[in-house]
Amino acid sequence: LDIGHPDIEEFIWCKSREEAKIRVLDAAGFDVGFDGSDNYSVQYQNANNSVRVTDEFMQAVLADEEWPLSAISDGSLIKTISARSLFRQIAEAAWDCADPGLQFDTTINDWNTAANSGRITASNPCSEYVHLDNSACNLASLNLLSFLRDSPVEGESFFDLDGFVQAIKVVFIAQDILVGNSDYPTSKITETTQAFRQLGLGYSNLGATLMSLGIPYDSEDGRLVAAAITSLMTGYAYFTSAIMAKKLAPFEGFEINREHTLKVLTRHREAAENLCVDFMPEVVEASQRVWLETCQLAERVGVRNSQATVLAPTGTIGLLMDCDTTGIEPDLSLIKTKNLVGGGSMSIVNKTVSRALENLGYGSSEILEIVDYLNENHTVVGCSKLSSEHLPVFATSMGDNTIHHLGHIRMMSAVQPFLSGAISKTCNMPESTTIDEVEELFLESWKQGLKAVAIYRDNCKVAQPLSSTDTLSESRFFEKCEFTNSENDNFLSLTNAVRERLPQTRKSRTFEFKVSDCKGFVTIGEYEDGRPGEIFVRVSKQGSTMAGIMDAFAISLSHGLQHGVPLRAFVKAFTGMRFEPAGITDDPDLRISTSIIDYLFRRLAVDYLDVEERVALNIYTTDERVQPTLPGIEELSTETRQGLDVSTIESDAPLCMQCGVAMRRAGSCFVCPHCASTNGCS
Repeated sequence: LDIGHPDIEEFIWCKSREEAKIRVLDAAGFDVGFDGSDNYSVQYQNANNSVRVTDEFMQAVLADEEWPLSAISDGSLIKTISARSLFRQIAEAAWDCADPGLQFDTTINDWNTAANSGRITASNPCSEYVHLDNSACNLASLNLLSFLRDSPVEGESFFDLDGFVQAIKVVFIAQDILVGNSDYPTSKITETTQAFRQLGLGYSNLGATLMSLGIPYDSEDGRLVAAAITSLMTGYAYFTSAIMAKKLAPFEGFEINREHTLKVLTRHREAAENLCVDFMPEVVEASQRVWLETCQLAERVGVRNSQATVLAPTGTIGLLMDCDTTGIEPDLSLIKTKNLVGGGSMSIVNKTVSRALENLGYGSSEILEIVDYLNENHTVVGCSKLSSEHLPVFATSMGDNTIHHLGHIRMMSAVQPFLSGAISKTCNMPESTTIDEVEELFLESWKQGLKAVAIYRDNCKVAQPLSSTDTLSESRFFEKCEFTNSENDNFLSLTNAVRERLPQTRKSRTFEFKVSDCKGFVTIGEYEDGRPGEIFVRVSKQGSTMAGIMDAFAISLSHGLQHGVPLRAFVKAFTGMRFEPAGITDDPDLRISTSIIDYLFRRLAVDYLDVEERVALNIYTTDERVQPTLPGIEELSTETRQGLDVSTIESDAPLCMQCGVAMRRAGSCFVCPHCASTNGCS
């Protein structure tokens, strides 16, 4: 929404108000997490909101002047408001819920290659594609890490320049072919897109590429690498576009926009000429040559495409390309968790760390120790084998070794002059970020010549799709586990606890179990005082998804126990979970379970918790349940005999594995008369 719109304040705060609603619903027990079933009542969650600001407004912010809000229909003044107050509200709302972002209207239109055909007034949701109304952009991204050579020979660059240029040529031509072979939502979009042929070639994995080279993301060398690669990408893309224009024709709107198109290309060339050649000279020199040739050729024959490059977020395709980092962004965390649509999550481990350590001169044994430390602690901070001077190489957006928020902006500023469009760049910021820092980031983004910017403060939203592995807030952990006050205090004292490893030789107990038709074995390693410290779970059959999930779950449970999380907290959180397989067990103490997880934690409770603790959690053995009173109180009672009221039971009929009722024969199978389950055909 334009900054002068009379509804701008309501627009700024609309998603913040909805986020407040989500927090209330979450506290009341509604399922409003990522992909939650109760999210239907929450508005505005399927859009990225941005405020479109002009240089005039930003100057008014600096001067602390009043800003007019005018009617859309006739331009009449509705009211005035302090520009600085309005800018502060944008920062406050973004700090609270990550929206809105900012688009810098004056900068965007200064780089408009088709200004005679219309102003640029909007963007796609992620803000990287900014061009004419009713148009579309065909996006594609290259994985930069795939162009790095592991062991270049003498005289050979670590960056595969020829391969990169060839990839640009092939992909860009393929993108242009798709323009005329695609279907579009409306005839107007079809007409505009085929007339201006906007393309959006870009890249992903820049953060991992810099890390693998041993270069900090927030450094002059890092920014020079990014600028040189981006300059070469856009320069060669436009060179390819000019060659296609020579053979086919320039885009239909070229002649009417000739002056603006060539002016923008000249600005790209001038920016390339100002690049420093002290680092990556072969890439810088190649980009300078191609820009000179491109501008000369475009002057004669035009270009086939009004736009050539953007930097998209690449969140989904980055995973498909096996990228450690997305788009231009640094890594969120060296080990992070992604929540998936439809339920579940996946752990994402940065695979570039070992390569970076090798390039920094570490030996194989040192690399192994550092990686082991990372896997155990989810950070490299505090690792004695890692030199402190190399910590910036492994800095991330969140965690305990973070990149300063202006480091993100400086990187965007370094590459923006070499892009046709804008950059989809969410500056991920730690939870401790202040509103003043968000305001500073927005102001600096404008000063540095960015076209658009957005921020995300860790844990500012209840539903967060991607997070560092250790960013689950204490309050949310307590809400899930429902600790008592004493457990709360105990856990707070253990949030930075050192792992208590089990003795090298320890006692363990193993038991076999069967839940419905699923058989398994559990081995529990114990400390010297008898406390459980590690769990191994094996279920039939090995190699299945169930076996893999149970194995991973047992490892995470073991780590929790060794870091001081009370067993009672785990029992409280996981008993009662309901999923298949479920039903009858072969355990005489626990005859029915709602899932394997439910059974395992009730078995652990029976074996390791006091009776009083189990009673508080409503966990009883079979003998305790058939007592006429609470466990521990013996009274005279009449014996209860079960099952004698069933008059006809076939002698060979098994018991139902779901509900325990005797089954009846149905042809060659047995069927349960109670729940209709079958045992398969015999």
